[in-house]
Amino acid sequence: MPMSLEHLKVLDLTIHLSGPYCAMILADHGADVVKVERPEGGDDMRRTPPFTGGESAPFMLWNRNKRSVALDLKSTADLATFKAMATVADVVVESFKPGTAQRLGIGYEALSVLNPRLVYCSISGFGQTGPYASRGGFDLIAAGMSGLMSINGPAEGPPFRIPIPITDLGAGLNGAIGILTALAARERTGLGQHVDTSLFESGLSLGVYEAAGVFANGEVPERLGQGHRGSAPYQLFPTADGYMNIGCANDRFWELTCEVLGCPHLTGDARFASKPDRVRNITALVEALTPYFERETTAYWCEKLEAAGVPAGPVMNHVDALSDPHCLARGMVQEIEHPAAGRSKTLGIPVKLSRTGGAIRRPAPILGEHTGEVISEWLGSCG
Repeated sequence: MPMSLEHLKVLDLTIHLSGPYCAMILADHGADVVKVERPEGGDDMRRTPPFTGGESAPFMLWNRNKRSVALDLKSTADLATFKAMATVADVVVESFKPGTAQRLGIGYEALSVLNPRLVYCSISGFGQTGPYASRGGFDLIAAGMSGLMSINGPAEGPPFRIPIPITDLGAGLNGAIGILTALAARERTGLGQHVDTSLFESGLSLGVYEAAGVFANGEVPERLGQGHRGSAPYQLFPTADGYMNIGCANDRFWELTCEVLGCPHLTGDARFASKPDRVRNITALVEALTPYFERETTAYWCEKLEAAGVPAGPVMNHVDALSDPHCLARGMVQEIEHPAAGRSKTLGIPVKLSRTGGAIRRPAPILGEHTGEVISEWLGSCG
């Protein structure tokens, strides 16, 4: 079956993570994504550890399914080649500091004159407008300024850095959503448009509980540690041999949990009578439940709670998660042959389509590997 986006030509001018991740999503679903890199060194991520076969494993993961063209956009000839490619492209994705693309002559305004159907996506630290637009952007900075770090970590103590690059990934996802939305609009209007998203806004948009609280009462959201703002117990607990999570999102799950754990008397405790009561008295609730969880293993409690219909699961590390039978059954670990690194593993595609599903078709490219091939295909004799 054809893939959903195989009719699309995409020029990927991005580096690091947010933009390449956005373009990877399009490539995974069939788009012909051409990564345009500077001839000297290419994407800085190519030099990011860990390495396998001399190649950056992170770069290989989120630049799969792409082809690489080496162009010096400060060169008159290479710039002309890029602009010619833009005239036949459907999408351009860029992650320059705002103003840079315009100075190079490849901003949305310039390219849309050449190709009115072009969907042009800009991913930056703070967006193309506003008082912070000129600032450079990294995930760490955006996570701090969007409030996410302030709510991460133990309830008592300083804010914590979030281990995963959540605003980078969020901006990549929002960029892909924006591109697909603009392409859908193009089906009706025949015209492309400028998609503008940022790490900062992606971080803000993920703080949904926190924003709701601020809008409701104007108060600074407290750091909860393992707790949840709206449900309890909805968190991690220690067991006899590790840790597990339990999701008591309603009163029925709470009653079933107490029954399974052997502490039905807690359902009659006025401090825990309702969900708001349990959230308000979370410290006392955790102190009451922890000794019961610690009596048996994670596997034991997960089996018992799941059998009772209560959402529960073990806390696994990434080696465990990536070798878990369900992960493998869902195709979330794939293998592909890389010209330098050899047989390599990569993450699978998390969105499954029943008719036009995506696929891992090619490894991440060597710098400039496809320059002649792509120019010939896209431009023919004009290249």
